[in-house]
Amino acid sequence: MIAASEESAYTLGMPELPELEVVREVLQRRVIGRRIEAVEVSPTGGPLIVRDLTRDGLERALTGATFTEVKRRGKFLLFAVAPHPPAEPLYLVINLKLTGRLQLAAATEKRLPKTHVVFTLSGADDLRYVDRKSMGQMYLTRAIDRVPDYGNLGPEPLGVSLATFRERLRAFRGELKGILTRGEFIAGIGNAYADEILWTARLHPYRKRTQLASDEVDRLYQAVQTTLLDAIEKVRAEMGEQIHLEPRDFMSVHMKTGEPCPRCGAPISLVGANQRLTNFCRACQPGGLIKGM
Repeated sequence: MIAASEESAYTLGMPELPELEVVREVLQRRVIGRRIEAVEVSPTGGPLIVRDLTRDGLERALTGATFTEVKRRGKFLLFAVAPHPPAEPLYLVINLKLTGRLQLAAATEKRLPKTHVVFTLSGADDLRYVDRKSMGQMYLTRAIDRVPDYGNLGPEPLGVSLATFRERLRAFRGELKGILTRGEFIAGIGNAYADEILWTARLHPYRKRTQLASDEVDRLYQAVQTTLLDAIEKVRAEMGEQIHLEPRDFMSVHMKTGEPCPRCGAPISLVGANQRLTNFCRACQPGGLIKGM
């Protein structure tokens, strides 16, 4: 049974760039070079989660193979796999979506509920895919560009220059939070970190992009950089090797409804719009006439 503190961390929200970057670091240390001794897909993990674009069968294609590299692109994790016997390289591309998580555990450790896929590695460790609501996808492919939504991703936010950020931003209309969470603009930012970035930039989440002054665009760019880099450091320290957890207690406004703003002390507001919860500080982030808590 999951402890209460672990339960809340596990179910909090969609993993975004900071969590996935730390997960990638841990996986790079722990699974690269490891042989996949066995693959187990539960009945619930069948075609709903596992999408075999090779038609070779996940179990047959990956049993005996070796993980050779793991990368992150936006909210995707990409595993390069060397098959055995040697053949054309394979890629395991995972989009965790809202409730998907990866877990590293001893093979003898009790499985979490809704463990859909288990890779038993050499050394008697498991890499497990857990998903409470079966919302994520796991693609086996020989061509990464066949993975839905992957080819449309914008640049990585920590690798984009201010000039490029400005240029790309001009192509998007609408509200700031909606733009930040669009992977076509920049990749890897979701609901939680968009709230944090806009709080850092002192910009209202429902401000229109066309209303931004030049210095506000600069402020937004700097907030993207500092917020994500700071979050990576904090997640790295708090997550450790428990990659199925999602520590977010350090956040300033996201999921902090009614708590005092760390900057000015005003209560944090909550607005639900477009099936998305948004937290912000009305005092620090002026500019909207939206009803909320």
